[in-house]
Amino acid sequence: MSKKENKISEEELASLQDQEKRKGAILHDLGLLSTQSHSLQAMFSQVMKEQDALRAELEDKYGKINVNLNSGEFTEAEDGE
Repeated sequence: MSKKENKISEEELASLQDQEKRKGAILHDLGLLSTQSHSLQAMFSQVMKEQDALRAELEDKYGKINVNLNSGEFTEAEDGE
């Protein structure tokens, strides 16, 4: 009785190796996306803080107003706005 070799074919091995390589690349990209997401969230939060500060400055100077972002013109804000 001949001893059976405990080895998969070269084609099967290459396929498994390729799949593992692609999985690794996907996990790497997911990590980058997660990092970018956190960075973008922090940047967005910073812009919101800057906008809140400017809104407070404008309110001190002009009172409660609504600003047209295209022209810079403003109108007085009605109650509840």
